[in-house]
Order: sequence, then C-alpha cells, then structure tokens
Amino acid sequence: MTTLSDLNRLDTAAFVAQLHGIYEHSPWIPERAAAGRPFASLAALKLALQDTVALASEDEQLSLLRAHPELAGKAAIAGALTAESTGEQAASGLDRCSPDEYAALHQLNAAYNARFGFPFILAVKGPTGQGLTRQAIIATFRRRLGNGLPDEMAEALRQVHRIAEIRLNGLLGVELAFGPAIMAWAEELGSISDDEDGLTCAYMTPAHQRSAARLADWMRDAGMEAGIDAVGNVVGRYMALDPDAKTLITGSHYDTVRNGGKYDGRLGILLPLAIVKQLHARGERLPYHLELIAFAEEEGVRFRSTFLGSNAVAGRFDLALLDTLDGGGTSMRTALQQAGHDPTTIPAIGRDPSTLLGYVEVHIEQGPVLLEKGLPLGVVTAIAGSSRYLLELEGLASHAGTTPMSMRRDAAAAAAEVVLLVERRCSGAGALVGTVGQLAVPDGSVNVIPGRCRLSLDIRAASDEERLAAVRDVFDGIEAVCARRRIGLKVEKLLEAPAAPCAPRLMDQLGEAVQRAGLPRFDLLSGAGHDAMAMVAVTEVAMLFTRCGNGGISHNPLETMTADDADIAARVLLDFLHHYR
Repeated sequence: MTTLSDLNRLDTAAFVAQLHGIYEHSPWIPERAAAGRPFASLAALKLALQDTVALASEDEQLSLLRAHPELAGKAAIAGALTAESTGEQAASGLDRCSPDEYAALHQLNAAYNARFGFPFILAVKGPTGQGLTRQAIIATFRRRLGNGLPDEMAEALRQVHRIAEIRLNGLLGVELAFGPAIMAWAEELGSISDDEDGLTCAYMTPAHQRSAARLADWMRDAGMEAGIDAVGNVVGRYMALDPDAKTLITGSHYDTVRNGGKYDGRLGILLPLAIVKQLHARGERLPYHLELIAFAEEEGVRFRSTFLGSNAVAGRFDLALLDTLDGGGTSMRTALQQAGHDPTTIPAIGRDPSTLLGYVEVHIEQGPVLLEKGLPLGVVTAIAGSSRYLLELEGLASHAGTTPMSMRRDAAAAAAEVVLLVERRCSGAGALVGTVGQLAVPDGSVNVIPGRCRLSLDIRAASDEERLAAVRDVFDGIEAVCARRRIGLKVEKLLEAPAAPCAPRLMDQLGEAVQRAGLPRFDLLSGAGHDAMAMVAVTEVAMLFTRCGNGGISHNPLETMTADDADIAARVLLDFLHHYR
C-alpha cells in the first residue's frame, strides 16, 4: 500500500504516475503540486492539489471538467470509462438504471451540456463515501441545472476535488477514525422527527424526548456518566482520575428548526462523542473532566425563546419563560412536566465558573466562506450580536378599484419600503447584515388594499456599537415611512443578544491544532447565533467551524458535509484536548 512518505520520496515522474487517475485524465495537476513536497499530512497534499487547480487558467479548469464522463452516459454504456469512474458509478447503481432512469439521465445530460458546456460532475460516492442513491443523483442533477454558470463551474470543481479526495483515500488505504461514526449517528438521529417529511425536532416534543434518550444511551456506551437535566439538556461526563480536577465543556444543541438539516448543532455533540468513545476504548483519561452537553433548545421554534439549555447551564435561565405558551396553548412549564422534568429545579443546573476551564464548540459554518476558500476548518473570532423584532404595520383595508393611489394607506407598500430600507442601511458595512425573513399580509385579497402587514427584522454585527447604530437608523427610517404613509406601527422585541468574542488564548490553541493537521489557520466571524453566546457568561469560549456543502446552505434538508471533514475536525479537536493549557 502506498503511503504519504512514499509519495514524498518519489521523483516527480514517479509521483505523477502514482497519482494517475486521481484527477481524471489530468496529470498536470500532480505534476505541478509535486513542487510543494514534502507534505506534512494527507490534508496538506489534498490542499496542494486543490490549490493547483485554483491557480490554473480557466481553459485548464474547463479541460479538467470536460475530461470527466457523463453519468450513465454513452461511455459508461460502452464500457469506456476509466477504472476509477467505472467503480464509482457502479457504487451508486448507475450501471443498473431502469429505462426511465436512463431516459431521465440522458435528457439531463443533454440539457446540462447545452447550458454549461461541460458534463455534469458529482461525487456519486457522496458525503460518506458509501454511494448516493440514483434518486438522489437525479434530484441533485435537476437542482443544479438551475445554477448560473459561475456558481455551477465552482460547484463542479468542488465535486472534482471530492472525487479526488475519495480516490486518494483509496490509494493510501485511509481508514477514517471518526468521520463514518459521526455521519452514521447524524443519520440515525435525523430519522427521529416531529414530521414525516423532513427533520423537525422542537423542544419537549416526542421526537425531542426520543432524541435525548438516544444521545444519553450513546454517551453511556462511549464510557461517560450521562443523564438528562431538568431543562432537557443531555449531559455526559468523562471523568479525570483526579476527582477535584476542573471541567472543560464541549457540546451544542440537538433541537432543530422546522424542516432543518442533520448537522446544525448535532455535529458539535456527535463529534466529541466519537472522541470520547476512542479515548475510553484505549483506556485514556484527560487531566480534566470533559463534559459533553447536548443543549435542549437553541433555535426557539416552539416557544420563541432561544438558548434555553445553555442559559440554564450559565445560570441565567429566566423562570418567567415557563409561562410562555406554544401555538397550541401549552405552557413551557406544562411541556416540561409532561416530559417528566421538574421545572423548579432548573436554577440548580447553573455551573460554578470557578470549576470551569472553558467551553469549546464545533459547528458547521452554515455559510459559504470555508467552502469558497477550499478549507475544511476555520477558527471563529466572535459570534455576531443580534437584534430581532416582529413588526405590525396597520393601514386601512379598502377597495383596490375605487381608492385613488394618493388616498391609500397601504400596509404592504410600507412594508416594501421597510425591506429596501433594511437592505440599504446594512449593505457595504463590514460584517453588518440585516434581514426581513418573514413577510405576511393577514387575510389579504387580490382586490383589497392591504390593511395590515406583519414582518420580521433581524440585524446582526460583530460589534454591538455597529449593530445598535443600525437598529436606531432602521427604526428612524421605519417611523418616517409610517408617518408619510399614515401607517400605525407596533413593535415586539424577540431577542437582544450581545456579540460574544471568543477567547484569544483558546482561539490560538485551536489554530495551533489546525496547523498541526497540515492546514492553514483561517479565522472567521460567525454570523449565526450559537450556544457559546450563552456560555460566555460563565466561562471563556472558543468555536471551530467545519465546511458546509451545497453552497453553504443550512437550516435546510440540503445541509451537508463530508465524513472526511468531520474526521479532520475530530482529529483537530482531539489534538486541542491533548494540548489544552
């Protein structure tokens, strides 16, 4: 079996020969990458090959794409594929398509080539390396046909690199220590849902309770002491030999948004779980207690209150929230009691800061930055603060045919101005972002001027000063729009979360672990909120982001990542734990 050391020692010609077939009919890629040897790790080799393609001319990149065969195309039917492509297509059953599937793929191949000028490329072995179904391949094909040329060319090149990654793993006999287990657990947990179609796991629903029980079982199987606390957090402790040792906490949330993805939050639970399982299997203890917390509620789906689990651990749970009602009229207190919890004991969950070493959270990025940089990991600098509101604009419903334009009090027209106002104020100002994610005309009719309009407002920034200044400006603008249009305004504040900076010393330790894995340290801001925002009230925090596929989409069933990225993130976190100081 070829090893990385072998590749580092070979002359250029032999190096290129060994990597024959890693990139389809493109020996120029390993030939140029060879100059970067010796590679400190497989991750460094993969990055060097990827960077070679990124630095190539557009004509060379197009040549690389055009070297790939169509999926279940003429070359496959004729048996003219390379051995690598033959095996990959067979792994997904593309050699066993039904007549209807062959017809669909033939039509899609023709449409795709006509639109983009190169064949559709997909790593058909998928995120786990075990193979996608034919149905998933065809669905992806159809979805990507809607992309623009620049976006699709970038995605096609990313798929080429994923194919190369899988082939390199095979060449070098790589056995991923953590990634497959993490992905399998995510798949199993993702099958527990409040909805039949899609993944929804809302606070204290049957799916939520089943998920908690499954996580607790996995923690015990991994060698942890585990239980479920009064707010629904699943808490596992991997004890140090010294009972008086301090505690390092890791974790994330297991609840989801409606119709969400399998990795948001859950990666930060399952990844350290895989690490602890390995530590336990080899009888290794850390010099501190490692506490893994699967936080019960971060998204706020059922009761519109976020960070319930992490705020309880931070000693900041607001007991008044227990009287909050869900959409069906059930109070949070009742939901907890029906699930077997005692809400009166929630204050006892709070941790003593003097016993803690810090909190580190692994999370998918939920955005495209790492994907576009071609990097599997990034070190988070801070979590943006957020201001969220619900607005209700009150105009006057009147006949659409008889009310002159100058006499209208159109709530929807006012809302349209507000949307553009938010976009204008928050554009081009660093990390500041503003979003109107909900917009509704209650009881609207095609022939009635909208008398009411409801909309949400979400403004975020790394700097609280910048965020609050934008909030002031936006509300000044909203009031001016309402005054001019004679519209009433009601405002409900949903959330005011200050920015949470990560501790520089923990960031540096994560960065050092990334570099020891053979990757460059890359720092980035988190625009999304995370449980670390609550934990910063009780201890220092750090976050490690992993790359998110499918254009960086999250809070969506298309949310994806690879077993390889999960694996290297786990190895980096384990290295961080071993070198923690």
